[in-house]
Amino acid sequence: MTNKRAVRPVFYLLRIVLFVIMQIPASRAWICNRNQRAMKLFGSFTSPFVRHCRIALMQSGLDWEMAELDIHTSKDPGTPTLRVPFLEDGALTLTDSTPIVKHVREKAGQEFITDVKDLDRYCLANTLLDSAINLFLLERSGLDLNENVYTRRQQKRVDLILHELNSAPIPAVGAFGDADYRVAVGVAWGQFRNRFSIEGHSNLVRLLELAGEDAAFVATAPPA
Repeated sequence: MTNKRAVRPVFYLLRIVLFVIMQIPASRAWICNRNQRAMKLFGSFTSPFVRHCRIALMQSGLDWEMAELDIHTSKDPGTPTLRVPFLEDGALTLTDSTPIVKHVREKAGQEFITDVKDLDRYCLANTLLDSAINLFLLERSGLDLNENVYTRRQQKRVDLILHELNSAPIPAVGAFGDADYRVAVGVAWGQFRNRFSIEGHSNLVRLLELAGEDAAFVATAPPA
């Protein structure tokens, strides 16, 4: 017969070894979480695209930090687009505000844009900003915007998009989605830089009023 007293210590030893082995993956995961760096957003405090990313990050509850970067004076900005924002999240690098906002929302268990009409409005706001920022930079370089066919076309695009965006319904208080945020940061940038007027666009005026009650929108306002 097997000596039970001899087997019992071996049995207990095996249980201890098995327990330790089972804890190794959990320990590694804990160490990885401890060593994982916070997301890092690179950009300027005046960029409307960066502002939307900051809003999403503030609302996410995730660990993040911002590195201020002047893309126009930096010799090696670290992004192939030569513009901000861009985001580093561990081994992942994102180079445009749209995937950045989408990544942050989904990582936080939140929803990005799901409705196709909202997505179209979001893209219209991007086109508005692209044209308005282009005109802003060209004017700063000394170009007469009224004497150039290209710049007159860009200005017409701005005017038409403002009219189209103004026709969209106004969101309820506290119910801003990312399409609403993108329009709001775009229109707010236009006012900040005196690039266009929203006089006569009552829905856009109201949208900015509602955005002014949003804590993250207020906290990310460009410095005066």
